[in-house]
Amino acid sequence: MAKITTILGAFALTVALAAPALAADPTAETVVADVNGTPVTLGQMIAMRASLPPQYQALPDDVLFKGILDQLVQQTLLAQSVEKNLSKRDQITLENERRGQISAIALQQVVTAAVTDAALQAAYDAKYKDFKPGTEYHAAHILVDSEEKAKEIKAQIEGGVDFADAAKTHGTDGTAANGGDLGWFGPGMMVKPFEDAVVAMKPGELVGPVKTDFGWHLIKLVETRPSAAPALDDVRDELAAEIEKTAITDHLAALEKDAKVEKPGEGIDPAVLKDESLLDK
Repeated sequence: MAKITTILGAFALTVALAAPALAADPTAETVVADVNGTPVTLGQMIAMRASLPPQYQALPDDVLFKGILDQLVQQTLLAQSVEKNLSKRDQITLENERRGQISAIALQQVVTAAVTDAALQAAYDAKYKDFKPGTEYHAAHILVDSEEKAKEIKAQIEGGVDFADAAKTHGTDGTAANGGDLGWFGPGMMVKPFEDAVVAMKPGELVGPVKTDFGWHLIKLVETRPSAAPALDDVRDELAAEIEKTAITDHLAALEKDAKVEKPGEGIDPAVLKDESLLDK
């Protein structure tokens, strides 16, 4: 038994001495593979994992580590096998992709710096500082294709048929399934003949037929309420988009102002863009 233990101990020592030393504190520059002299780094693996869809990121760590490492090694081998013989088309495409990726990084930096909580609050305050409360309307309608049919349905409702039931039976648009309910809307959100009719109505009132480009409407005003400025969270995405657009426009203008840009190609016939054969010459 002692002899076996000694042999196993010697074997373990040999394996330990033969195994490559692992970095105690790995960094992005830690080399995880070497492919014909080209290093594959831990940072490259981490970046690839971060770009994967969530379902792949959820895989067990050991499975994902091996899969990503194998893929990077294979990609490196494939790249090495052709990089000295890339066609002009391939080289130009890679240049465009690299330029596009770097410019996207630059724009993201601009956007991140511009779209802050303070900037959003300032944009919100500026946009709604002069907001004047108005009126919002909650209405339902029944849309049909003729005035005569609208009058017939109106008579049925006035005779006791429930408006929502009539809308489900006769309505021809997508609101019919919901009893003609249009939800809440404010000025300018409906076509003018429809809006004019609603503005003149009282809650609970039924009017029509009202003709629009969509057909003939019977309209029931359910209720009204004073309009209020939207909450910041409700318009956050809209304001962010406006801030992004302005920041990018201003940044590009500043870059162009400080740069020397010449465009001798503006005199070329634009139709030459269709000539892909130039990429193979």
